[in-house]
Amino acid sequence: MQQEIAQQRRIYLFVMAQTQTSVQQSANEGAATEFVVRVRDVVKEYQMGKLTVRALDGVNLDIYRGEYLSIMGPSGSGKSTLFNMIGGLDKPTAGSVFIDDVDMAQLDPQELAFIRCHRIGYIFQTFNLIPVMTALENVTLPMVFAGVNADEARERGVELLTLVGLGGRLHHKPTELSGGQQQRVAIARSLANNPSIILADEPTGNLDLKTGKEIIELLRRLNKERGVTIISATHDLKMLDISDRIVWIRDGKIERIERRSELQLKVGEVEGEAG
Repeated sequence: MQQEIAQQRRIYLFVMAQTQTSVQQSANEGAATEFVVRVRDVVKEYQMGKLTVRALDGVNLDIYRGEYLSIMGPSGSGKSTLFNMIGGLDKPTAGSVFIDDVDMAQLDPQELAFIRCHRIGYIFQTFNLIPVMTALENVTLPMVFAGVNADEARERGVELLTLVGLGGRLHHKPTELSGGQQQRVAIARSLANNPSIILADEPTGNLDLKTGKEIIELLRRLNKERGVTIISATHDLKMLDISDRIVWIRDGKIERIERRSELQLKVGEVEGEAG
């Protein structure tokens, strides 16, 4: 146990040192550290037999701290691949992804796991809740991995479930909750370790229209009240109404980036039908 604590401390100090060094370098160069994510010349290739598929082709993207960003594009455009690069779930073939000025490609598996546990929260289309656990147990599980003591984890878990409107469903298991309630549990879980970034992969994809709108409004409220950066990969046009910026991706390249006020949507564009 003592060795595990020492290892966690080593990783924590390493990541903090990396961040502080990068921030100091940026300050010395006169650059504002306003970006929570920076993607630089990212290429991702997959080998399928003798065929090489380039899912991302030289992507560059800066994501502001505290903004709500939606990544949109047709199926096969590369948006999920870019999403996985930002979340540290996959590594680029070439190029770099920086989270809080830490180069993800330079981290070993334990350091990468630390970043994913403490800096990034994940929300999935299929909720990914553990069926045998209650809502409270699902929310506190990431805290267990982070070494938070049981009393503090329970207190924080109750607070987060209350925040998302499920204070009366603490001990319900996923099968006893509606789809919208399960996604609320997933949102609470994503906030467990106070991340600076939440990655939401099609968060409304399995929900009906009304419930999907409620989830979108909840995400925007959390973005505004807690200052957390939200990055969403989505097909849901309702997400455009609350996004600060929209990144349109096609054929592994960023086609354009628009602010909400500049948005010009063409019929069929999200599905890839527009020319």
